[in-house]
Amino acid sequence: MSGIISSDAYLNKIIMQNITSIAELKDAIQVLEVEQGIKEQLFKEQLYLTYESLKPINILKKTLKEIGSSPYLMDNISGTAMGLASGFLSKKIFVGASGSIIRKLIGSILQFGITNVVAQNSSIIKSIGQAIFQYFLHKKEMNSYSRVR
Repeated sequence: MSGIISSDAYLNKIIMQNITSIAELKDAIQVLEVEQGIKEQLFKEQLYLTYESLKPINILKKTLKEIGSSPYLMDNISGTAMGLASGFLSKKIFVGASGSIIRKLIGSILQFGITNVVAQNSSIIKSIGQAIFQYFLHKKEMNSYSRVR
């Protein structure tokens, strides 16, 4: 980069003094050719980086990396997924194999309600689930400990 700045300064100096000889003209042309080569190389590198960043697979990778690094977004996605799954399961359990239109309508309303409640309270539900899991894990460890004694 400093080569470009010094060549610009040199070129400006030559132009400001007016080129009066063939040697000065050749020097100015040579400086311009070097500067053009450097700028061309920088342009090619930038073009390649831009091309790589605009590839669909790289856009997808970057997006997934950003999603993965955002804890709020991951909590939001997992809460929504948990809500959708619980709503779907509740409808399947309620409706079953029934062909009744009223039962299907009530099942859809039930699915919608459960999906919203679970999605909005997912952190509380996760905490309760973790507490239950820890209770059973601790209970299992206590049983295995008492058997050893």
